Amino acid sequence: MDLFLTLLLFALGIVLVIKGGDYFVDAATWIAEVSGIPKLIIGATVVSVATTLPEMLVSVLAARDSLFAADTETAQGLVDISIGNAVGSVTANIGLIMAISILCMPGIMKRKDYLLKSVIMLLSAGIIVICGFSGKVSIGFSVILLVIFIVFFCENIWGAKKAIAVQKDVDKSHVSTEKKVIVINILKFVFGAAGIVIGARLLVDNGTSLARILNISERIIGVTLVAVGTSLPELITTITAISKKQADLSVGNIIGANIMDLTLIMPLSAVISGRPLNITRQSAYIDLPACLLVGIIAIVPALFREKFSRFQGFAVLGVYIAYIAVTCFVTI
Repeated sequence: MDLFLTLLLFALGIVLVIKGGDYFVDAATWIAEVSGIPKLIIGATVVSVATTLPEMLVSVLAARDSLFAADTETAQGLVDISIGNAVGSVTANIGLIMAISILCMPGIMKRKDYLLKSVIMLLSAGIIVICGFSGKVSIGFSVILLVIFIVFFCENIWGAKKAIAVQKDVDKSHVSTEKKVIVINILKFVFGAAGIVIGARLLVDNGTSLARILNISERIIGVTLVAVGTSLPELITTITAISKKQADLSVGNIIGANIMDLTLIMPLSAVISGRPLNITRQSAYIDLPACLLVGIIAIVPALFREKFSRFQGFAVLGVYIAYIAVTCFVTI
């Protein structure tokens, strides 16, 4: 009976994230059209905040629970989930989700629109790699990462204001702003986001329960099942955006979500736990470098060539598959 209920809740989670993603992207697209803010910025801010909630909840709650763990081993296991989830989500976002986006919709990208956000994302990943070699995410590094997050958020606000000023004279008569349409889109946004978050939570909780029955380690659960599970909102948003031909919304969401994972979730986890987050050798030498590597492959060539290519998508996906194989079968 317990197994049946677990599978039933897992299926319910799938339904919620799929329908929630559909409503969510529709509403986000409408917001961008009405406000005049570019879809890249809407994706990197509003959409990213909503789709990053699962990662934030899982990592922060795991860090908090580590304070009350009965023994050191249990506490470190919870910290592993916290770090593995945040870093693993970034790796999954780029290696799996962004790769899918690039494969399905390769195309031109404006360097000036992506440059600062890309640099912030890669810089944050580089700092986390340094933390890994030092063996912990210290409070000092946490403060640096939080400052980077503030810079990222301020840059987006400035970009939005600039875009609104440029777009104020553009004809938006094709976009309905009737009261009924406004209410419908607000409801779509709220219930779509809720459906994604609740659905992801159901998938992670019940998927993790099944994994633990199979005696899979906490770290592997964190960097694979939990990371991919909490990245489902980004995946659903990306797939829905692809189907609706909204490439900028998709890539903006992924980059914004990654920056928040690295510069907000991990520092918050360290601050809430009240002590540096210890990083295992396995995470330091496999998980963290893999996170930086897939980011470099996905972003740097595109910045130079000003376009995403399918070859890039295959390369990123190949590295991600290799990483999953290594992390599951290699122990350091």
